[in-house]
Amino acid sequence: MSVQQAPASRVFVELVPWADRGRENNLVSGTETLPNLRRPLPSAQTQTATREVHVSGTAEVSAGPDRAQVTVRVSSTKEAATEAKKSVCRRLDYIAQSLQQQGLQAENVTVTKDFRRVENAYHMEAEVCITFTEFGKMQNICNFLVEKLDSSVVISPPHFYHTSGSAETLRRQACLVAVENAWRKAQEVCNLVGQTLGKPLLIKEEETKEWEGQIDDHQSSKLSSSLTVQQKIKSATIHAASKVFITFEVKGKEKKKKHL
Repeated sequence: MSVQQAPASRVFVELVPWADRGRENNLVSGTETLPNLRRPLPSAQTQTATREVHVSGTAEVSAGPDRAQVTVRVSSTKEAATEAKKSVCRRLDYIAQSLQQQGLQAENVTVTKDFRRVENAYHMEAEVCITFTEFGKMQNICNFLVEKLDSSVVISPPHFYHTSGSAETLRRQACLVAVENAWRKAQEVCNLVGQTLGKPLLIKEEETKEWEGQIDDHQSSKLSSSLTVQQKIKSATIHAASKVFITFEVKGKEKKKKHL
């Protein structure tokens, strides 16, 4: 899983409240003030005014498929029903033994059988659906079966996909990374102006986006059968992006106490 940080966004900083600015200029004589000018805030209210820094953060994360499914089809047509069944079952046993030797669990293998009469003969066909979590092992097994079995055994190209909940997990990760990026920017801003970053006052996710594969590669999806394994993995990779807006409290620089 890779994490890509988007270009930095604009940062708006508000460090000093302006409630007391212009107080002396507003006084005319005694207690009179100029018309249409804002009356200064009481000193108690001025002291409690919160200084804030507003930042936005973005992040983009991606995750490749975590499952692949391959279908192995075995068929036989014989004049005698027992011969057709025996031919298919013999190869099914060989496939099952090969999968077991490679450490594949039984719950990841599903077998279906179909037996019917075709004119003056009997036809039996079986499908073995295999789910892989290790793509290197998948390629080794498929190559081995192609080498050892005859042309009556057909192995489908792998179908890559994501397990349930993968997209939601990726969306949450994108949001968390965006929040972390915003916090780092706010921290750097406060350090630059000699202030201390306080607690977050507001966290808002403003935009989310997700997509699968390459946005500008629509034509390749039409020719999925001609794609390589790596191209199929890339095409099945999901992406998620998030943009957040955060308001942090800003504190004055803490003074170090001198020890006598």
